[in-house]
Amino acid sequence: MSELQTGDEFSDVVRVTDEMSPPHLPNKVLSTPDMVRLIEGTCLFGVQDQLPEGQTTVGIHICVSHSAAVASGEEVLVHAQLAEIDRKRLVFNVRVTHGEVLVSEGTHQRFVVG
Repeated sequence: MSELQTGDEFSDVVRVTDEMSPPHLPNKVLSTPDMVRLIEGTCLFGVQDQLPEGQTTVGIHICVSHSAAVASGEEVLVHAQLAEIDRKRLVFNVRVTHGEVLVSEGTHQRFVVG
């Protein structure tokens, strides 16, 4: 874990699909659970290559807003910045945007295991 440093940034651009939409809504939009999955994936895969072989991370806490809808077929940018390293606990500041629109922001914590 010595290669990880606070300030490290990770991002992914993801196209929203119909499968990411809540089944009870008439319009196909990004669901909160799928948005959280995208945030977790960005953090997980962002740090994975910098961990020693045999180690990975697991999510232990997430606190995010979901303040704007994104329709199926549109893209979101998931951005994470490593804000704190406390032994094996990693804290990320996270944001999801659609163009200039803020879709989500908050924090996500992961723990190094293995």
